[in-house]
Order: sequence, then structure tokens, then C-alpha cells
Amino acid sequence: MKKLLITGFEPFGGEKINPSWEAVKLLPDEIGDFSLTKIEVPVVFGKAADTVIEKAEEMNADAVICVGQAGGRTGVTPEMVAVNLRFASIPDNEGNQPKDVPVIEGGENAYFSTLPVRKMTAAVSEAEITSSVSYSAGTYVCNDLIYSVLHRFKNTGTKACFIHVPFIPEQTTDKPSMELETIAKALEIAIKAI
Repeated sequence: MKKLLITGFEPFGGEKINPSWEAVKLLPDEIGDFSLTKIEVPVVFGKAADTVIEKAEEMNADAVICVGQAGGRTGVTPEMVAVNLRFASIPDNEGNQPKDVPVIEGGENAYFSTLPVRKMTAAVSEAEITSSVSYSAGTYVCNDLIYSVLHRFKNTGTKACFIHVPFIPEQTTDKPSMELETIAKALEIAIKAI
């Protein structure tokens, strides 16, 4: 079987839960052609990327999917692009708040996802779960993580992408949300579509 590393984030910004990790934990250990390794990563610039890259190298991952929370989004949104920019509107979980600095000094301006995000999105949508391709992973730790992973595995056999997920109902009363089980199902469908 192929090896997939799938990651979710710890809570941040005063939240008690992060649906990205909660959904990843619900996934089976095997999906389609992949055996899954699941890890929770810190919401810390640089540290999240180091954690994921180290694990992906250790297990010789064929694919890496990083999942993160995007409060306010209505659906599951695979990201097409990661940019070489850190700009934090709120501090990360260790108090870092970079403003307009590169993720990697001298790195490419941007990287495109190397997994088939359009195909993944289409499969999720066909299952009548709200999903669309996103063209901005932001400039916070989510983008920092996927940019670093794409940089590290450029021109290798390891493919990668990032998927943002909405809040779950218990996190909000006035913003869009999605049931945790639905998010997990969407992730499973997206993996099967690779």
C-alpha cells in the first residue's frame, strides 16, 4: 500500500477544539490505496512544518495532506496555492506574530499543490458535501506548513496538498459550520479521489 501522512492542528486562538484534528482522528487507518499515519501538529510557525516534514521523511510518505480550520468558510476547501509569506493577524500558540516575512528566505514566490485538488473537490461535491477549490491558504501557520512541505518535496515522489475545513457547530453560533462526521467523510472521499 501507499503511505499517506495526514495531519490536523491543535486548537488555537482561544478555541478549545480544532475540527481539523478531530476529523482526521475519525478517519479509518486505510482508505483506497493508502495506509494512513495521523499526527496532530502545533499551531506554531516553523514548528508545524518541521514536525510534518520529519514524519514524512521518516515514513517515506507517498503523499502528505495537511488539514486546517478556516473559520467562516462554508465548505471543505482544498488549496491550490501556497505563498512564501508569513503575516499573522493573531499570535501563534508560542506568541510569534511575524509580519511580512518569507516562509523560506530565497524560496519560490509560490508553489502549486502536487495532489489533484480539482479532482478531490469534484468528488466531495458529487457526494453533496459543500466543497470548492481555494486559491489562498492565507498567511498564517496553515500556509506556512504547506509551503514548507511543498518546498521540501519539490521534484520528489512525495505529493502534497492542504485542505481547509469549516468550524463545527459547537464552535460558533453566527458563522457557517459543518458536522464533524461530514468533514471526516469529505476527507475520506478526497483521499479516495487521489
